[in-house]
Amino acid sequence: MGILSSTGMMNVILNALGQTLYMVFWSTLLSVVIGFIPAVILTLTAPDGLHPIRPVYEILSFLVNVFRSFPFIILLVIVIPFTRMVVGKAIGTTASIVPLTLSAIPFIARVMETSLRETNPGVIEAARSFGASDMQILMRVYLKESVPRMVNGVVLLIISLVGYSAMAGTVGGGGIGDIAIRYGYQQYRTDYLAVCSIVLIIFVQMIQMIGNHLYKKLS
Repeated sequence: MGILSSTGMMNVILNALGQTLYMVFWSTLLSVVIGFIPAVILTLTAPDGLHPIRPVYEILSFLVNVFRSFPFIILLVIVIPFTRMVVGKAIGTTASIVPLTLSAIPFIARVMETSLRETNPGVIEAARSFGASDMQILMRVYLKESVPRMVNGVVLLIISLVGYSAMAGTVGGGGIGDIAIRYGYQQYRTDYLAVCSIVLIIFVQMIQMIGNHLYKKLS
């Protein structure tokens, strides 16, 4: 009975881990793609950017800060109508990708902006002196120099989304958080709580190790 129980628990948790990976993968991909756009605009229009436009920079920077300040659990509720409009429902693993992505976009946009703006000004000036266009400077200088830093930022994003996905489980989002609540908390199964916690810790450590390896390779 104990073996069957342990097998059943592992099946449940592995299935939940698959849901967590699904949510984190798609929310990471979507937020990185979408967040790259405001990051580039902020970099170009910053006071030290290629095309300084103070009103654009300050307004966009303010909006990024505003959306970053929303606690995720509140955002989950606020965007329910939008989530239902996008995926047809407000509860479930796929539905959770919407608030996860919305919460991640301002975070990764700011991280990418910071990474881009840390590019050595001397390298930028050298590219200008060789007649490089703004697009060439953006693609061959800003991006090339900031890729390792961006990788670190994406790793931080993934780790944050793992935590957020667990929080999404408390409102029916599925994943490890859902199992921890339904089995561990509501049914007083401390074994579920312990295993769910260990699985998340191992997953986060693996992501960090992979991120550190990529950073060293790219640097």
